[in-house]
Amino acid sequence: MVHIMPGEFYEGVVIGTAKFGAFVELPSGEVGLVHISEVSDDYVKDVDTVIKKGDKIRVKVLSIKNDGKIELSIKQAAISFEDKMNIFKKQSEERLLDLKRSLESKRKGKRQK
Repeated sequence: MVHIMPGEFYEGVVIGTAKFGAFVELPSGEVGLVHISEVSDDYVKDVDTVIKKGDKIRVKVLSIKNDGKIELSIKQAAISFEDKMNIFKKQSEERLLDLKRSLESKRKGKRQK
């Protein structure tokens, strides 16, 4: 069982929407609320225009109230441009290394024949 902690990021599933936000089921089975103000950096008039029931989304746990209510944010869980670039760079380097290894093994195979 996953223990939910404030400040941490999780993948959740939207189980319902309302005028004031969306309810998201977390990996622990607990349900939290993404208030409409935490859905996007842009103005959101209707939550249903941005997310739908069944959507898988990344959320950040803002707080867990004494009564057990979990406050979530989608906009604070967004990956920054710098982080996206770092991920892209790492993946590109790994792919380039795989390509080099593949080419070297093909060259060695031709020399032995």
